[in-house]
Amino acid sequence: MGEFELIRQYFQPLADKARQGQLILGPGDDCAIQRLPPGRDLVFSVDTLVEGVHFPPNYPPEYLGWRSLAVAVSDLAAMGADPVCFTLALSLPHAEPEWLAGYSRGLARASDAFGIAIAGGDTTRGPLTITLQVHGTVEEGLALQRSGARVGEIVCVTGPLGDAGAALDFLDSSEPTCDQQAVLSRYHYPEPQLQLGAALAGKASSAIDISDGLLSDLQHILEASGVGADLDANKIPLSNALVALKGGEALGLALSAGDDYQLCLTIAEDRLLELDSQVRNQLTAIGRISPELGLRVANAESAGPRQGFDHFGRFD
Repeated sequence: MGEFELIRQYFQPLADKARQGQLILGPGDDCAIQRLPPGRDLVFSVDTLVEGVHFPPNYPPEYLGWRSLAVAVSDLAAMGADPVCFTLALSLPHAEPEWLAGYSRGLARASDAFGIAIAGGDTTRGPLTITLQVHGTVEEGLALQRSGARVGEIVCVTGPLGDAGAALDFLDSSEPTCDQQAVLSRYHYPEPQLQLGAALAGKASSAIDISDGLLSDLQHILEASGVGADLDANKIPLSNALVALKGGEALGLALSAGDDYQLCLTIAEDRLLELDSQVRNQLTAIGRISPELGLRVANAESAGPRQGFDHFGRFD
C-alpha cells in the first residue's frame, strides 16, 4: 500500500468531522487553513509518542489511536481551550492494514468524543512514532497558564490519581479482575478534562495537565509562578480500585505516577466559591500556595520514592 492510498483509506474519513466555520481546508492540499472566530486566541501544542518509551511494544493499535489523541488534547484542556483540529505525523516500520485499521478506529472514536477534526499530516517509514499537533481556541486573554499561581490560593485536582500508573503492572493480564480492569481503562482510555478546563478559563489562576506525575507537574507551576506549595497527602483522591490493588503503594502512585491526565490547578478561594456547583464538586482541594519556595507534602511518609515519568526511560 502506497502512502497516498494509506492516507485516503484510513485517515481521510476523519477529515469530515471539521468544526463548522473554523477548519475551512483540511487534508489534500499543501497546508490546512483554520479561521479564527473574532475574539478568540489560537492555542496549539505538539506531542510525540515513541514505541517502547511512551507505550509498550505491540500495544493494541485501537487503544493507541484513542490514547495518542487524548494525551495531546489534554494540553488544550489545561489551557481552557476548545478543540478544533489536529495534524498527524506517523512513522511506521510497515504499512500493515490490520494495524492501520485498528489505529484509525481508535483515532476516529477519540476524534468524535473530543470534537476535533484531522486537518492533515504526513506518513513515513521508520520506528513506530506518532506526533500529533492539536489546535484549539479560547476566549481572548483567558487561556490558563502555568505562571499565574499566587500565595494563599488553593491547589486542586480534578479527579483520582495513580490509576494509570498502577495499570502498568497489568497490561499483559489476559483475564483482569474488575479492579484491574478499572485501572487499565484509565490507562487505555484517558479522558481529557475539556469541559472542566473550559469552565475554569478566566477563573483559575494557573493549570497543568498531570502527565508526568502530580509532584513533577505541580513543580512546573511553582517554578513558573515563583512560589511554593504545601500539600496534604490525606486529601489526594484515590480510587477504590487503586487502594484495593496497591494498598500502601497507592499514595506513591498518586503522587508520582504519570498518565492520569487530570488537571492540577490553583484558584483563589473567592473564585472557587463563585464556580458553578457542578464544576466545584468535581474539584478536590489538596493544598495551598505558599511564599516559601519548594513543594512540601504532609502525611506522605509511606509514599516511597518520588520520581515522575522519565521521557528517557523505557518499558522493560
